[in-house]
Amino acid sequence: LSPLLFSQSPDTTAILYGNTITSADLKKHLSVLASDAYEGRETGKEGQKKSAKYISEQLQSFGIPPMKDGIYYQTFALYPSISLKTVIKAGKKEFNMLEDFYYFRGTSYEAISRTELVFAGYGISDKNYDDYKGTDVKDKIVLILDNEPYNKDSLSLVTKEKKPSKWTKDHQVKTELAKQKGARAVFYVVNDFEKWKNKSKHFFESPSLSLDKPDGSDMPVIFISESMASQLLAASKKLKDVQSAAQLIAAEGPRSEAIKQNVLIDFRQSTDPILSENVIGYIEGSDLKEQVVLITAHYDHLGVHDGKVYNGADDDGSGTVAIIEIAEAFMKAKKNGHGPRRSIMVMGFSGEEKGLLGSKYYVANPVFPLENTVCDLNIDMIGRVDDKHKDSADYIYIIGSDMLSKRLHEVNEKANAWYTKLKLDYAYNDIKDKNRFYYRSDHYNFAKNGIPVIFYFNGTHADYHKESDEIEKINFELMEKRARLVFYTAWVIANMDERIAADKKQENKD
Repeated sequence: LSPLLFSQSPDTTAILYGNTITSADLKKHLSVLASDAYEGRETGKEGQKKSAKYISEQLQSFGIPPMKDGIYYQTFALYPSISLKTVIKAGKKEFNMLEDFYYFRGTSYEAISRTELVFAGYGISDKNYDDYKGTDVKDKIVLILDNEPYNKDSLSLVTKEKKPSKWTKDHQVKTELAKQKGARAVFYVVNDFEKWKNKSKHFFESPSLSLDKPDGSDMPVIFISESMASQLLAASKKLKDVQSAAQLIAAEGPRSEAIKQNVLIDFRQSTDPILSENVIGYIEGSDLKEQVVLITAHYDHLGVHDGKVYNGADDDGSGTVAIIEIAEAFMKAKKNGHGPRRSIMVMGFSGEEKGLLGSKYYVANPVFPLENTVCDLNIDMIGRVDDKHKDSADYIYIIGSDMLSKRLHEVNEKANAWYTKLKLDYAYNDIKDKNRFYYRSDHYNFAKNGIPVIFYFNGTHADYHKESDEIEKINFELMEKRARLVFYTAWVIANMDERIAADKKQENKD
């Protein structure tokens, strides 16, 4: 590297403060955040709130001041993709969420009301078979059967073969077709309703969230039981129930019918959002203080399911306690007259497990202009060893370091050569990586905005996203070395003469 960038030998002052990041302190913090008392830190739940409080209390104890208004939080609103209070009314009958039907997205503040229900057979349109021929479903509620029709010889009416076609293998083929034809909502009859509902239990306990208010623009696909479907079809004199409808189609071919009855989908969606918090610690720089080096981790995890606490010790308790320790090291340096030239901002994101939502909110509402953000060093899972490295654990995966900036990549390598001497594994440093790790943590929201990033990662393991991701399996000595690498890299970036530049163009494929 050019001598204009930074000194050509290790910085003994950096080593002094890097050594304050210890396995003992990392374990102390993780023993709290990854304990059952923090209830798996699910976004919007009490455990996440307790975690935010703990992180902010640590920052305060280090003497790091709050950003503004005496708080360390950037609060944002989230909206669930479903409402468990949803009911469907047809005539005088009322059907309830999780008893008679379920859905995954499409909730709205406004109910959907229609005076007829269109039965569209199996919802198939193919060269040999077309349920939609002569049937207008635009802006209608459409009911379709599962799988595909077979004749008395067990041959598909669609393919004339015994093996199932794409129409059976992937229900989305049917629902996308209904959407293309302008359907307002789809009732999709599910064979083995209880089985598939129970397989999705985790989702209903922890629905997906969005930064956007539900606006009713999505076409809801509502999966209904055969019993509910038969009660809906009873208003037709010819179809009567699911079994009769299937038999009629098997014998005579495609059959669709507009059934006159009032149908109401009442989502009963609360107008109150779920509030969550990013936690921010800011250490002001000196002569280059307008430029900000960001060090991030997500502190949320999966919560509690079936009475089991998903503590997420590695994902991402490990990254969270690392940024706590890194923040303390930089603040100690500043108190002793060795503060950074550029400002340091450590941030704990929530909402990562719900779709990188905390970081998505931040880049849309930055505390400092994004053009002042030098880079994001993102830490997500640094406490374990994957199968590939079980015999040589002294490693860390580096992802994204050279995607946007040649200099950032060089600085990280130099910091490692000087201070930590880990094996830097670039196996996943590829936008074409089949695992898509580059796109799967909070750094990516910064990369999308042209900000250079590094994602520090230990790889996945058998306990990933399971209740068994516990503190007893964390390698704290290795975690100490990995956290120090992030600190040293940030130290160099914060103090060198030239700013890290985004000097490479990247093709984004999110």
